[in-house]
Amino acid sequence: MPMALSVFIIAKNEADRLARTLESVRHLSDDIIVVDSGSTDGTQALAESLGARVIFNPWPGYGLQKQFGEDQCRHDWMLNIDADEVVTEELATAITHALSSPDVAPSAFETQIVEMFPGEPRPHPWAFRLNPVRLYHRKVGRYSPSPVHDRVDLVAGTKVQRLAGIIEHRSIRSLGHELIKLNAYADMQADDLDRKGRKIAGLRLILEFPLAFLKAYVARRHFVRGLYGFMTAMNYAFYRYLRLAKYWERRLGR
Repeated sequence: MPMALSVFIIAKNEADRLARTLESVRHLSDDIIVVDSGSTDGTQALAESLGARVIFNPWPGYGLQKQFGEDQCRHDWMLNIDADEVVTEELATAITHALSSPDVAPSAFETQIVEMFPGEPRPHPWAFRLNPVRLYHRKVGRYSPSPVHDRVDLVAGTKVQRLAGIIEHRSIRSLGHELIKLNAYADMQADDLDRKGRKIAGLRLILEFPLAFLKAYVARRHFVRGLYGFMTAMNYAFYRYLRLAKYWERRLGR
């Protein structure tokens, strides 16, 4: 029997990855929503065939699209996952246990998200992990309206716990796909910097690439993933530099 939990996913052209994502949460919820921003690869039909409600919404930015997804949820407890993520059995069990009490108080739960590279059949034990809030009650949290950041803003004093298990995150189809994705994200971040009127020193442009490379390769432990880890660290560093370079270019002559 599914819990009183809604699952919402934002997607565009994810037909090659979405089935695995939906299969991982089908037994958790009777209310799975896919917010599609204009797929042309059959994502909508695939999602509907697997029991999801598909709702079209033109792309307004990450935070606002996830807010739209929240508004479509029928239940007060909500789980957000991305179309390139898979909820493991251990995490699904932890979610079921956390929400099993009929009088569970409105609160929030962090989930470990582990990045996975192409060709990896299972998460690397030393892979970088994020711990964002993904499971929460609508009374205590809502996604930030930021166009470039997707985080849940919680009511002050909200109890936050960590769930056992992980979400497997397969964001990279290929190095070329990653560069296309990061280039688009660099445009959005340049727009955001422009709206905020941020001042970027010229020295920052020079230092951004090497410092970002070290952040990915060392701090985020890409070095343990072999040559592919080196290449993804280079892509990350170029993206971090590119967002500043695009912003700098836009402000020339102003």
